[in-house]
Amino acid sequence: MDYQAYFEQHRVEHLNELKEWISIPSVSALSEHKEDMNRAANWLVDALRRAGLENVEIHQTAGHPIVYADYMHAPGKPTVLVYGHYDVQPVDPLHLWETPPFEPTIRDNKLYARGATDDKGQLFLHIKALEAILKQEGTLPVNVKVCIEGEEEITSANLYPFLEKNKDKLATDAVLISDTELLGPGKPAICTGLRGLCSLDVSVHTANTDLHSGTYGGGVPNALHALVSLLASFHDDQGRIAVDGFYDGVPELTAEMREELAKKGFDEEQLKQRLGLDALYGEEGYSFVERVGVRPTLEMNGMYGGFQGEGTKTVIPCEAHAKITCRLVGQQDPQDILDKIERHIRSYTPAGAKVTVVQREKGNPFTIDPQTPLLQTAADAYEQVYGVRPVFTKDGGSIPIVEAFARELSAPVVLMGFGLPTENLHAPNEHFHLENFDKGLLTIVEFLKRI
Repeated sequence: MDYQAYFEQHRVEHLNELKEWISIPSVSALSEHKEDMNRAANWLVDALRRAGLENVEIHQTAGHPIVYADYMHAPGKPTVLVYGHYDVQPVDPLHLWETPPFEPTIRDNKLYARGATDDKGQLFLHIKALEAILKQEGTLPVNVKVCIEGEEEITSANLYPFLEKNKDKLATDAVLISDTELLGPGKPAICTGLRGLCSLDVSVHTANTDLHSGTYGGGVPNALHALVSLLASFHDDQGRIAVDGFYDGVPELTAEMREELAKKGFDEEQLKQRLGLDALYGEEGYSFVERVGVRPTLEMNGMYGGFQGEGTKTVIPCEAHAKITCRLVGQQDPQDILDKIERHIRSYTPAGAKVTVVQREKGNPFTIDPQTPLLQTAADAYEQVYGVRPVFTKDGGSIPIVEAFARELSAPVVLMGFGLPTENLHAPNEHFHLENFDKGLLTIVEFLKRI
């Protein structure tokens, strides 16, 4: 079958459908978008039915719906579970968007909108690849199940119990996910590792009210000062995390691992220029690729307190807050790390300050051997379409449910991404290069037919 001609013929139609889906503001983190989440899930149900999949269902959860579908008409052939998510990140700061985030716009062969690459655009490729095979050949070369959630951006809290309860329903020979990245234009990559995740909120309180900085300045504790002192204690001067026991379970980098990571050919100078930086930052003794791929982190994501309006208000704040996330690797356990950080906080709390800690997200690290046969088949598919064999990489990001899929379903997870590192996922002006929209469709078809 000439799939390239098929996709070229239907390209405008497919892009218009994707624009329609992306225009639904399915922001899972904000309660004001609850109905939008339902709309996005229902749109997905209709799209799966139009594609020809069967047993299309919406499963309500304590949070946002999970969508399931299947097509099980290939006896004796493997079963593939396609996973993705229809929820997206919040859009702020809104003023930095060149075009409204939920009014999809194509510029320079790139589709701009929130969710364009993470993950609606990449997930949409699977729907249209399956639809194309069914329309052209009348059946699929493998058995397919689809499980799509609306809470990946808020750590998949309701997918874990769904997975545990529905192991037989979701049983598969492989899990297929497109929510990762290529190395660069024309340079495919297959991710063989994702960092785990944990997060916490820290609140510091001092006096029972804000105080006049003239009357009380220099004589009472300042919540902002206390918070800054506390946060500064998390790292030493070499960029190493100073929490006792934090590196327990972190594997040492072998020469072979370093050689594999170096194959990415990453240009640190080019990165500095693109980001407007005069220096990079991180743990001494490691390259940028190693720091963001296979080393753990502790990052401050937000700090706030005191007066933040226009002009000056001479107060001593009585409270200050911070949001912290960690990326985890190897055998690091999210709960263990959260407990160690909380103990560190208690030890380093300045005099006169009271600290409250709220532990939040938890997700385990994931890794897979690149020699796994299905990963090599995926590499064959990329090579057929892109003309170059992909590099096997470690990704610094986290998809918390991936490790659970691999563990609970005893199946390899194949991470076939089609995004690019420069596509501003989670940031203003998120976009998806349509060259990879086109090639992604062909690569997925090629992979399904090869297995």
